[in-house]
Amino acid sequence: MKTEKRLTKQEKADQIAALLERYYPETPIPLTHKDSYTLLIAVLLSAQCTDARVNKITPLLFAKADTPQAMIQLTVDEIRAIIRPCGLSPRKSKAIHQLSHILLDQHNGEVPESFEYLEALPGVGHKTASVVMSQAFGHPAFPVDTHIHRLAYRWGLSTGKNVVQTEKDLKRLFPKETWNKLHLQIIFFGREHCPARAHDPLVCPICSVYGRRSLF
Repeated sequence: MKTEKRLTKQEKADQIAALLERYYPETPIPLTHKDSYTLLIAVLLSAQCTDARVNKITPLLFAKADTPQAMIQLTVDEIRAIIRPCGLSPRKSKAIHQLSHILLDQHNGEVPESFEYLEALPGVGHKTASVVMSQAFGHPAFPVDTHIHRLAYRWGLSTGKNVVQTEKDLKRLFPKETWNKLHLQIIFFGREHCPARAHDPLVCPICSVYGRRSLF
């Protein structure tokens, strides 16, 4: 009896990347923004909040302040009142106000093109910095949030216990020049075909072929 050849992790990654490219050849940035500053604020607001909700709130915020100079003219309470629907508004409003001051005081009002400086800003973690570096400045980065972390495990691409390890695993599997587009392709695919809840691995185009057997 002939046995089916088992794919290596690299072969699986290559095939998944090809499938994602067929499904999502175009990857528009899902957060509405006009420059690196508004992207930074939008990504900060997206923590534990949907992109769709952020895109409803940011026009209201940016109508009042879409530069660090304008943002520091608002009080923390004024910012908080606008962004409350995004959740975690006490923490996020303070971070937005403080980082705007830091950008003016230390970076001439510009968003720094540096992981080190970005991650030193209040409310900006590695994932947020990765999105800004990749989408605003075009530097290779692989932002891994809880959704990508979950999908990488489901698809057998990583056994990482946290997003840090999963990011390392994915960076080893995929060429650097694909990272910026690929992380968005994974997000789009997850939303449409591989959601956290009510997920049927027999129907999912990736899980049905490459998913862990424990899913079935």
